[in-house]
Amino acid sequence: MRLLLILLAVLPACAEPRANSSEPQRIRVFVLAGQSNMEGQAVVDLVHEKHYNGGRGTLIRLMEDPRKASKFRHLRDAGGKWAERDDVRVWYRAGEDARLKAGKLSIGYAVYPGRHHFGPELQFGHVIGDAVDAPVLLLKAAWGGKSLYKDFRPPSAGGDVGPYYTKMLAECHEVLDNLGKYFPDYAGRGYEIAGFVWFQGWNDMFDKAAVADYESNLAHLIRDVRKHFNSARLPVVVGETGNASNEIFRANQAVIATRPEFADNIRFVKTRAFLRPKEHSPNVGHSHHWFGNAESYFLIGDSFGHAMLSILGK
Repeated sequence: MRLLLILLAVLPACAEPRANSSEPQRIRVFVLAGQSNMEGQAVVDLVHEKHYNGGRGTLIRLMEDPRKASKFRHLRDAGGKWAERDDVRVWYRAGEDARLKAGKLSIGYAVYPGRHHFGPELQFGHVIGDAVDAPVLLLKAAWGGKSLYKDFRPPSAGGDVGPYYTKMLAECHEVLDNLGKYFPDYAGRGYEIAGFVWFQGWNDMFDKAAVADYESNLAHLIRDVRKHFNSARLPVVVGETGNASNEIFRANQAVIATRPEFADNIRFVKTRAFLRPKEHSPNVGHSHHWFGNAESYFLIGDSFGHAMLSILGK
């Protein structure tokens, strides 16, 4: 009898966690911000276009290469179509005309119309989606030709606040305040800002003042974004402008991760090794866009994803 009473007393306590486990999980939100290389310039399938170098370096040519095909296999489903992930969604207002692209992670969330390009979000989303046991939302806020020194200038850096800093946060709240509108199955779940990825720099490296102040301005940006989202230790990944030849500028980018205040919650990702020769790429005149090489953008997104997971302890 005594044993029965003990069991009856314990059973309700055991049942409580099972009831709570059925509650919807909060959405894990990752903000991906920057300029044109975060917009997405990797070419998917424009192999027959006049100015695309015979399709060299496009995604479909890489997937036909037996030496590399296994790396990209997960990007197609069993039927040969471009795979879409139910557990990872993307929201992006593309370009200055703000065309909305929102839906399941796949190719096509780039600045151009259609589904012929992608950016770092593609493989970043796969890496995060494979590791995070919760629905994921990638919120892209990126515009080509924008500097940190002026366009994205954060409030604590002094001077006029950059219009694209303000626009970046406004777009974040457009989505977060209307999750059910853009993603009906995310309605009522709540969310958590889980990480911030910054991939920008080309426009700053041609201005001496911008180069000198880049590391300081980037520190201000990170602190201000964290303050805005009330997350003092928000995980941050900063991508090197590895397609740039200005080594002084790239060194100024790298310094951010050596600051003691950021030592355990920021990762600087070197990307120089991902640059492919123009002869093996679709856009031979676009060094500022990694020559449009799909492998470059895939590897960048992959490295960003693993760097983020290292901060998250996964």
